[in-house]
Amino acid sequence: MKKILALILIAIALIAGLYYAFIYYVPYSEGVRSGELIKISYKGVAIKTWEGEISQGISGAQIFSFSVEDREEQVIADLQKYQGHYVKVHYKERYGTFFWLGDTKYFITKVEKEASPHFRGLLDDNEKQ
Repeated sequence: MKKILALILIAIALIAGLYYAFIYYVPYSEGVRSGELIKISYKGVAIKTWEGEISQGISGAQIFSFSVEDREEQVIADLQKYQGHYVKVHYKERYGTFFWLGDTKYFITKVEKEASPHFRGLLDDNEKQ
């Protein structure tokens, strides 16, 4: 009886480990999205995660919500710096997520500041020289 219980527990642990590895390491898709960075926050009660939103339309009707892993320190710093600006983000979509990784299936891997298509020809204060 003890052997059967031990085998069942080992099988459950193995299946859980394989499921986690699949969700974490196998991307469903990878891509790029652009829009105005309207939110980046560190939220949660017991486990805090980095969450953000990009507005992809003029009226704000099309919102892209995303998460950022804690280990992506440069991405977090860039997102905080570009708050309120038009950005292009590179992301990885996973099949699912776990509560300690983030709220969404979309995880940002790189962020770049871009010129807004809504205000072409106008320069930011930082870009004027």
